[in-house]
Amino acid sequence: MTVRARPLSPEEAIGEPGRRDFPLLRGKERVVEAIIEEARGHAFTDSPREFTGPVEELLELPLSNTRDRGLYLAAMNAAFRYAGRVSGTVHCRDDDPERCAIRIAARVETQLHWRKIGLIGFNPALAEELARRFGAARLRITDLDPDNIGTDRFGVPIWDGESRAEELVRWADGVLMTGTTLVNGTFDPIWEEMEATGTPAILFGVTAAAMAHLFGFERLCPCSRG
Repeated sequence: MTVRARPLSPEEAIGEPGRRDFPLLRGKERVVEAIIEEARGHAFTDSPREFTGPVEELLELPLSNTRDRGLYLAAMNAAFRYAGRVSGTVHCRDDDPERCAIRIAARVETQLHWRKIGLIGFNPALAEELARRFGAARLRITDLDPDNIGTDRFGVPIWDGESRAEELVRWADGVLMTGTTLVNGTFDPIWEEMEATGTPAILFGVTAAAMAHLFGFERLCPCSRG
């Protein structure tokens, strides 16, 4: 079985959203799309690459860098979609990211009832909706982008995700964590801290679709496609 993968342009990945502060549109991230037969899978990465070859060759990747991990997760998402084991493996478009943020924040408010919320990975639409709904004092955010770290967004300071993610986990009643942590190599220590503290976590985004299914993690991606 052949995997065909390539990085998408911002317009291909997210369309024309009303707001322009998404990392995809600022050139900070790209979406890699993998296709197996007609099934598509997406994953975010800061180092996209192309690939065409058999699944067996892809499975031999060392996964020691973000280029290989992004490709691997996109292909996993496509494979699990092809097998009918997951859905929602294609990124949402146009104004859907803002609708997605509203639905995730509503889930936190009406079903999870977290008083203190951690957001790992600065998603501007989700951060703004959480701050609006719960107040900046109840929200903490970490990110890896140097342009975000140390800034104040929607009344919330952005902490360094390399050094303060575990601190965020200890502070929060629950954490929303981007699936991109699986690509950038930060997932394992964060998850270990969550298990040690008993802090509940939910992954969000298309990147984690297959991995969340495989390991039984909860994932929220209400406006994804595919």
